[in-house]
Amino acid sequence: MPKNRMVRIVGGVVVLLLLVLIAIPFFFDANSFRPRLETELGSALGRQVKVGDLRLAIVSGSVTASDVSASDDPKFSSAPFITAKSLKVGVQLMPLIFSKELHITGITIEEPHITLLRASDGRWNYSSIGSTQAKPAEPDSKSSSTIDRASVSVAKLDVVDGTVTVGTVPSTTPPHTYTKVNIKIRDFSFANSFPFEMSAVAADGGVIRVDGTTGPINASDASDTPLKAKLHIAGWNLARSGFLDPSSGIDGLVDVDGQLNSNGKIAQLNGSLKAAKLKLSPKGAPAARDVTVQYALNHDLKRRAGTLTQGDVAMGRAVAHLTGSYQTQGATTSVNMKLTAPAMPVDELVAMLPALGVILPSGSQLKGGTLSADLTILGPVEKLLTSGAIRLTNSELAGFNLGAKMSAISALTGNQGGGSNTTIQNLSSNVRNSPEGSRLDNINLTVPSFGTVTGAGTVTPSGALDFKMAASLNGGAVGGVTQIAGLGKGGVANLPFKIQGTTSNPTFVPDVNGILGGQLQNLIKGNNPVKLPKGLGGLFGKKPF
Repeated sequence: MPKNRMVRIVGGVVVLLLLVLIAIPFFFDANSFRPRLETELGSALGRQVKVGDLRLAIVSGSVTASDVSASDDPKFSSAPFITAKSLKVGVQLMPLIFSKELHITGITIEEPHITLLRASDGRWNYSSIGSTQAKPAEPDSKSSSTIDRASVSVAKLDVVDGTVTVGTVPSTTPPHTYTKVNIKIRDFSFANSFPFEMSAVAADGGVIRVDGTTGPINASDASDTPLKAKLHIAGWNLARSGFLDPSSGIDGLVDVDGQLNSNGKIAQLNGSLKAAKLKLSPKGAPAARDVTVQYALNHDLKRRAGTLTQGDVAMGRAVAHLTGSYQTQGATTSVNMKLTAPAMPVDELVAMLPALGVILPSGSQLKGGTLSADLTILGPVEKLLTSGAIRLTNSELAGFNLGAKMSAISALTGNQGGGSNTTIQNLSSNVRNSPEGSRLDNINLTVPSFGTVTGAGTVTPSGALDFKMAASLNGGAVGGVTQIAGLGKGGVANLPFKIQGTTSNPTFVPDVNGILGGQLQNLIKGNNPVKLPKGLGGLFGKKPF
């Protein structure tokens, strides 16, 4: 046979095959499979499934459906659980064409919108998906399916560029929306575990990635399905996340890495967290240093409650330990936590003070020493009540001279405190902080160059001070005052005063009545005139400062 004739024959066969492939979609109506596809998908999901126009693509071996939707659990919503621009189903062509048998090799869902809803009892609207108790509404075709749930398997299942909205029933807060949702599942089966990868972008711009294995799908409640996965969140903006009340003042950019292991009932999560520009108070400012947290918690999926077994909060060499429990009800999460922080280096903590809303006197800065705290944290996250004891030792408030600020009192001893700094040997107090402000009790401050100061008072959210204090002054030049005040001879005078003004500009006001009592009042009125000791006249002549 001549070579050129062989070429013509082969070429003709190829053309004929191409014509057959091109002609098949015209003679084969893929829409004839729509009722069966709707029924089989509906039976597998336990939801009514609607599929638009079907098209058969011979070259890719797939059937593409437009305008796909699946109904929601009627206990949650009458709106669709999922809608999608298109659904591409990979099929084995020969069984489909010659035997009209549908063998699915892969599914790709493009641009779906999925609505996840949670009821007040903790159940999700996806809990009944695939449930043996769930029955899909009968499709219009009246066809039925006897599909065996355990036999359903898909080699590849992909979700491309989806949108997921998460809300509650009844609706109590605005829903959270996640875009650019991409999910890749391989070897899907209701009866066995299978690998998956997922990525999404939160409304605040944070990027979420999860990959691991899940399954087998729980037959009675899909939300109880076991899961093992790695979690990574980058750039989660706390203030814009929608999970916190803006009035709480909490803000910052958070990165999270974790390992998640769930048996469908209890989820165990452990890993690390890094927070940049953290702010924890409405009056606070972003911290200048990052805060890292090593965490481990157990979460009860049904009760929406859990226990934080490890919460090591670190800023450089300063480490605090946070443990306790939490409970979520509706949109509110309440905590019962314990924070212990033994001997944290002050120099490491200075950058964190603005984030806590702690404002030092203008131009001053804490240097050196250690800070210890033993605190209890209670209540809703948006309205926390923090109480307990704090202690600062061997530190220095640079740029602030306590003796000079209290010059009217220290003039009685001839002691101006020395230098421009205040050395703090010890400062301890019981504290109580809430959204209404802060209260400090049992204050005990020891300044070697000045003396000891004790008392109590409050700080409003705006920083206004109202403290009643008493100073026990060092030195022996107080004899005249102590005699007049009836406080004894020599030694140390216990002189009351007030601290007012603001945290950035405190003023120290002598409490004249408290210092001299009734005897001094008599002197002022001219009764039993006595010459005032040197320095006491300055006490009355000075204005609050």
